[in-house]
Amino acid sequence: MLRQPLSSALISARRALLPSLVAAAWAMPAWSADLLTITQDALENNAALGSAQAVTRSTKAARDAEQGNLLPQINAKGNVAHSEQFERQTRQGPVGAAAGTQDDSVNGVSFTLEATQALFDAINSRQVTKAERQIDQQLYQLAATEQDVLINVASAYFEILRAHEILEARRAQERAIGRQLEQAQEQFDVGLIAITEVEEAQARFDQSRAERIAAQSDLQVSFEALERLTGTRYLSIDALGEDVPVEPPMPNDRHRWVELAVEKNPTVLASQAGVDVSQSNVDIARANRLPTVNAFANYNYDDNDADGVDDYNSDGQVGVQVSLPLYTGGTTTAVIRQNTYLLESSQYDFEDQRRETVQQVRSRYTQVSNNVSTVEARRQAIVSNQSALDATRAGYEVGTRNIVDVLDAEQNLYNAMADYASARYDYVINLLALRQQAGVLDVAALEKVNGWLGQDSVSFTLPEEDADSVTRIGKRPTREQ
Repeated sequence: MLRQPLSSALISARRALLPSLVAAAWAMPAWSADLLTITQDALENNAALGSAQAVTRSTKAARDAEQGNLLPQINAKGNVAHSEQFERQTRQGPVGAAAGTQDDSVNGVSFTLEATQALFDAINSRQVTKAERQIDQQLYQLAATEQDVLINVASAYFEILRAHEILEARRAQERAIGRQLEQAQEQFDVGLIAITEVEEAQARFDQSRAERIAAQSDLQVSFEALERLTGTRYLSIDALGEDVPVEPPMPNDRHRWVELAVEKNPTVLASQAGVDVSQSNVDIARANRLPTVNAFANYNYDDNDADGVDDYNSDGQVGVQVSLPLYTGGTTTAVIRQNTYLLESSQYDFEDQRRETVQQVRSRYTQVSNNVSTVEARRQAIVSNQSALDATRAGYEVGTRNIVDVLDAEQNLYNAMADYASARYDYVINLLALRQQAGVLDVAALEKVNGWLGQDSVSFTLPEEDADSVTRIGKRPTREQ
């Protein structure tokens, strides 16, 4: 009996296993994540946000450390020692040398207690002020990071949906052109058309197939980008509904959005707080010219049993210490000048950030306003291209149009579908980006957008390509003319 080849056996096993796998898949509960769920995952697991939160806690700890320098400082020092002393003496005399030895063992105990309290210390006081301003700056930077996470998650989410809709349009385009290619092949086989029309249809089909493969890749990459932001892999996400309210941004006033950005944008506020931090550095440098006044107290205790005497010594002091720098070789002046220039630089940085934010808000507002018109125009373009395709097909059937015209009309229709999908997601993403630039993007805003999602979902798993659906011409067809 002939043995079945291994490859054939594997194929048979897979075919036998496929129905059970499909049944198991249908039996598993379906779960799809929405935008709000993924946003919460990102706020809990995003690495950049976690780093910013750790830096904020570190900045607050640094403030506590600076405040500690203004509180009482108490130090204690003590030691217990045992010493052995060995002494040998030799004395020369008229009758010869005389030698003597003397050993001594001493135990000693000493203890010192010191306490200081700053009465006037301009340097440490201004360092505490600087630390407070650094906390304010870091809190603004943390808020900016949170808004970055929100817009990045929302953008990644809707980029997945954009890639999915474009993929659906490319699949439909591939199927439509594939049917056109089959029809052209049949007409060529019976001598109704020339080989050039078949080749043209084949070229268009190959192009549509390449576009579909690229769209599949874009969808997979989009899912990977979302996973990086949240640390979680999602099998499917909810799709955007058809009844998205495509409306102008509210308030419908560009100047109002600019005012919001200058007032609330956390990046602008962090840059402004950076100016305050630089001013604190100048104040600290100038404080090096001022005196420091400290109160101090100390107590010393010393006890040992040398010479067989059991006794101890102790003393204590209480006083005020004043220190005033008289000449530092020009270092203090140079440090003041250095920090003054850095203050000037931070002021320019703040102004640059303010201008950039204003420009970004104006651009986003314009984009959102244009998106409102673009979405409707793209929707109408689908209707127009469908009508053009129907008319072209009718002309092709009666011989007034050729296959190139039909293929062009097919491609125009599916390009219009892809453009319409992109226009919708451009509107949603730009609307959220406008809120981010204005400093008013929060979870509540994403929750509102989450209400625009429908019942359908987009799966990460791409369906396997059906080899039978890929129409190819293996050899150049020939026909007796």
